[in-house]
Amino acid sequence: MKAWTRWQDWAVAVVGAYAALCPLWTITNDPAMTSLIVLGVLLVLASLWSLAQPGAVSSEYVHIALGVLMFVAPWVLGYSMLTGASWTSWVVGVLAAGLGLWALPESNKAHHAAMGH
Repeated sequence: MKAWTRWQDWAVAVVGAYAALCPLWTITNDPAMTSLIVLGVLLVLASLWSLAQPGAVSSEYVHIALGVLMFVAPWVLGYSMLTGASWTSWVVGVLAAGLGLWALPESNKAHHAAMGH
């Protein structure tokens, strides 16, 4: 697999950027704004890592973990009453985790090819 070509990683970059920027148009409080920005930026950075190194299997696990964190953040950080921020967290979380799971077999294949297995 060539670097910068896996569509799932590009999609994670887009949803991460959306999450990081959504406090500009979504009503938030401090915990919501902080979690959306921080987790969104981390998703973008993890997707860039995956795009640059398609055989880095651990980057896909990072997508999954960040997606789960994004999904539970409204309850853990107490902003589930903010509809826009909560739904953004839930949708982005599900998409990031799902896309990470979807890309995992391709990443494993690229890793094994790079290692000569």
